[in-house]
Amino acid sequence: MLNNSDRIRGGFWGLLVGDALGVPYEFRPSHKIPAHDDIEMEPPVGYNREYPHIKPGTWSDDGAQALCLLDSLLEKEALHIRDFADRLVSWKENGLWAVDRLVFDVGNQTRDAIKELKAGVSPTRSGFVNPNGKGNGALMRVLPLALWHQGNDAQLIEDAHTQAIVTHGHITNQVCCALYCVWARRLMQGHDIDASYELAIATLRVHYGETSEYWRDLETVVRASETPITDGSGYVVSTLNAARLALRESTYEGVVRKAISFGIDTDTNAAVAGGLAGIRDGIQAIPSRWLEMMRGKELAQPLLERLVTLVTK
Repeated sequence: MLNNSDRIRGGFWGLLVGDALGVPYEFRPSHKIPAHDDIEMEPPVGYNREYPHIKPGTWSDDGAQALCLLDSLLEKEALHIRDFADRLVSWKENGLWAVDRLVFDVGNQTRDAIKELKAGVSPTRSGFVNPNGKGNGALMRVLPLALWHQGNDAQLIEDAHTQAIVTHGHITNQVCCALYCVWARRLMQGHDIDASYELAIATLRVHYGETSEYWRDLETVVRASETPITDGSGYVVSTLNAARLALRESTYEGVVRKAISFGIDTDTNAAVAGGLAGIRDGIQAIPSRWLEMMRGKELAQPLLERLVTLVTK
């Protein structure tokens, strides 16, 4: 029987390992991804990997922003939108929570939103710089909110919306982040993948109400109850669906490899799916060879211990 510590550690490292595992394969179409068993931190010999200067086991913008979020939550003991925004600026400008302080793979909307923040735009408006932007840059980092949060479901949903709007304000991004967080919470409570997901949808439907714009987006854009399809792209719904499909695999290793096999946004798809697989299966399920290759453990581990101490005390 997994305890909360097992699941929190699994979710935390599940996200970071999935991110790092996917980095070398990013932007490659599915047919150019190595065979399932050959997907490793170090790609097969001769593979034309993305970011050849990045050492294996390095998390990207996904992991760094997730750590910015967690650091802010632990420091402020609440979701403090200004503080979180400031940390994102510090990440982009100074490498906060990036391994070796090396910032790479910055999404276009995130870059534009941070430019807005630096110009003095409020973090409640900065994420609307591209009003129609539906990238996955808020979804990729949101899991620490669900691991940390001790409020009720309504508070978790609204905080998921709030953290999204700093960089990705479109309602679809907010809904996907909320759905993902409640899904993670139900997994933390011990429900299986399918039951957790269905319970999360039901929770959002009640919270939003049938007359709201959020409910309409859940039903007609996210299409949360429909059979998932993905093209591996950075479209937020595609990423959520990549996680739904990958989580049909029975092991953490299978989940993240499946997520990467869709191609294109391989690091984010594996981070989003891997975080949930880590909650489902616990830290013990993440292959030791991958954990041992992770760089930046001296940065991440103290933050994780603070989280575990807070949530399990």
